[in-house]
Amino acid sequence: MLASRIVLTFAAALALLPLRAAVADEVVPQPEKVSFYFAAHQDDWQLFMNPSAFEDVVDPNTKTIFVHVTAGDAGTGLGTRGRRFPYFLARENGAEMAIRFMADARRFPLEKAAASVKFNGHTIYRVTYRNTVAYFLRLPDGNPDGTGYADTGFQSLRRLASGDLATLAAIDGSTVYRGWSDLVATVQAILDVERGTAPIVQLNVAETDQRINPRDHADHLMTAKAALDASARLSCARKLFYVDYASSRLPANLSSQQRDMETSVVAVTAAGISALDHGSIWQQYFQSYLGRNYFRVEEGVGRCSKSMAELAPVKR
Repeated sequence: MLASRIVLTFAAALALLPLRAAVADEVVPQPEKVSFYFAAHQDDWQLFMNPSAFEDVVDPNTKTIFVHVTAGDAGTGLGTRGRRFPYFLARENGAEMAIRFMADARRFPLEKAAASVKFNGHTIYRVTYRNTVAYFLRLPDGNPDGTGYADTGFQSLRRLASGDLATLAAIDGSTVYRGWSDLVATVQAILDVERGTAPIVQLNVAETDQRINPRDHADHLMTAKAALDASARLSCARKLFYVDYASSRLPANLSSQQRDMETSVVAVTAAGISALDHGSIWQQYFQSYLGRNYFRVEEGVGRCSKSMAELAPVKR
């Protein structure tokens, strides 16, 4: 246990160190494949979609996009839970640190590029690092049952999709989505911009068949729905559907090397959360999901056509 604490403390310290300047030729200008990971919360892809994500990030011919739809705030909004930093920022730091860890395999760290950008008229926080891009839409955590939390006005993705809510506001006040179709159009704009000219597009989402993935978090299912609705016209896209919470009841199916990849990313995520003064997820998840990666595949049809969409920066 002492050795584990030392490793996590050292990793947490690394999260706060300055990064070196980026080198332009580190970026994949025209990747063969663009792989999108749609996560409701900032630790979902690490727990349920790994080592798939790790394998995509280290592939030099792939650009990997992580779309985090909710703030993962557990009903606290901008609150700190009595700590020094807001809880949602600690979880974002965990996700960012995990992405950099994968992208920096055998290489020196670079400097990330972070900015607010506009899609479909909505301001979204975007972070680029080597051949990865991370989006944080910061919508309210909807509670496992999808009813929302009192402190954030009982807002949730499920209530927006059902028409129960007319609008859904990001917890940081950056934007307001006016109906489910508005959110879907925004996700579609992200897909179009990021896939660019890549002939291969892959979508990684939570399993939507509740016979395979029973009793999943409502935010997981609604995030998958948003991604699938947004990609409805992309028949070329290959889709991977991952078992989430239910995977804890399935037998371990990863090799020792694959488990090491998955475990390392979860450990770095935990360190990133701890670095911003919030409790580690390590003990909570170590024995439940690690060593498991279950998904089914729906193959796309043909190669994807070139997208003409462009990124819209936020005017200051």
